[in-house]
Amino acid sequence: MNATYTIPPQTRIGHIHLKVSDLDRALEFYRDLLGFELITLYGDQAAFISAGGYHHHIGLNTWHSKGFPPASKEGVGLYHTAILYPTRKDLAMILNRLREHRYPLTGASDHGVSEALYLDDPDGNGVELYWDRPQEQWPQKPDGSIDMFTKPLNLNNLLEELNENHE
Repeated sequence: MNATYTIPPQTRIGHIHLKVSDLDRALEFYRDLLGFELITLYGDQAAFISAGGYHHHIGLNTWHSKGFPPASKEGVGLYHTAILYPTRKDLAMILNRLREHRYPLTGASDHGVSEALYLDDPDGNGVELYWDRPQEQWPQKPDGSIDMFTKPLNLNNLLEELNENHE
């Protein structure tokens, strides 16, 4: 295969579409807990949700999965859906919301370039909620490449964002 093609730098991941076993339960998680807006329903089998009125960032459907058990942790498939928050304070706000609703995290990491919260949706699909540090703060190796790592995220420090006034 010829590897000379490079994807245009403006390219973005437009949306994901998840198979779920119970559409109402999935909407309770993505819409009611995480705060996505319901854009439209496709009968009683699919829903399209977004942030900020986009046609959809996430599609949820039961077309081939209604009533089936959660996704397996082993084997091939989607590892997680990553949802990028605009600021650290926004990430702190969703962490606080998850705590208020006693929704369990599966992890929380500082990756140097970003800070991330990990959890599973009701169907066992992995979800990452994160914010990116400004690019000029990304750690670099001596050769200039990005030095990403995984360290524990200090959740109490993150929650302190809610008490600070950032102008």
